Amino acid sequence: MILVTGGTGLVGSHLLYKLALNTNNVRAIYRDNSNLNAVKKVFSYYSEEYEALFNKIEWVKADITDVSELKIAFKNITKVYHCAALISFNPKDYKNMRKINIEGTANVVNFCIDYKIDKLCFVSSIATLDKSINSDFIDEECEWISTKNKSGYAITKHGAEMEVWRASQEGVNVIIVNPGVILGAGFWNSGTGELFSKIYKGFNFYSEGITGFVSVNDVVKSMTNLMESAIINEQFVLVSENISFKTVFQEIAKAFGKKVPKIKITKFISNIFWRLDALRYFITNGKPVLSKKSAESLHTKSYYSSNKIIKTLDFKFEKIADAVKSICKLYNL
Repeated sequence: MILVTGGTGLVGSHLLYKLALNTNNVRAIYRDNSNLNAVKKVFSYYSEEYEALFNKIEWVKADITDVSELKIAFKNITKVYHCAALISFNPKDYKNMRKINIEGTANVVNFCIDYKIDKLCFVSSIATLDKSINSDFIDEECEWISTKNKSGYAITKHGAEMEVWRASQEGVNVIIVNPGVILGAGFWNSGTGELFSKIYKGFNFYSEGITGFVSVNDVVKSMTNLMESAIINEQFVLVSENISFKTVFQEIAKAFGKKVPKIKITKFISNIFWRLDALRYFITNGKPVLSKKSAESLHTKSYYSSNKIIKTLDFKFEKIADAVKSICKLYNL
């Protein structure tokens, strides 16, 4: 039986849909505040038989930080897709990110070792990769150097990767994927889904920072292909294209038939904004809109290489413009 953690998130829900199409032996864990209807909604985007597919999944209430609950979830499991994580750039969330992303992953790893799981796939991030000294492109060989100038999210995902490599040393076959910015349908009020919602409503700002983007369908396809292969103890960058936020915003606006964003966010403007937002956050104790790290990322130009998975699996990534068009068609469904 296959176990999926983080099944109620963007990657997890799309992964569960693909797994449900191909097997009857899928278990997913969810927490008290998880929205199972959001997963069902994602299923409905791709099949009229979404109710039947959703009902094939065995849902178990569990939290990866709770060992007693995880023990129940791991019964009769042979393969694990670990997608659960807390993504935040709010300094207040750092302690919780360490608990979920590092300690939670350590718990998953311990059960994989104890139960002699056949294979574990962990969803990490390009945030854990350092810039290359000898190349303009960042790939799997660009190992973590230090925590200097790293976000709390990057630090905790790196810590989680170390736990997964520990599993490989203890006899568990592992795969780590490092996706770029993931674009996909559903969850329109959080993550990159919120970006689609804002542009649909007339968001008029853009920046010229560059990073790696990938569709959620390509992330899922990569994960399942790697898990079904004989490849073990390897790490793969998953990036379709290195393009600017400006280009992505324009593609989304065009796909929606909206006006493209016209106001450029300069470094000067973003530096002022994150400081003002930090002051507002301090006074009101509200949710920060833009952190210092987020502001810096709007202008950073980073280029990633996915040559390893392209050559290993003869993998072909979907163009971001095509992915955006497909996602936008699902927005109002």
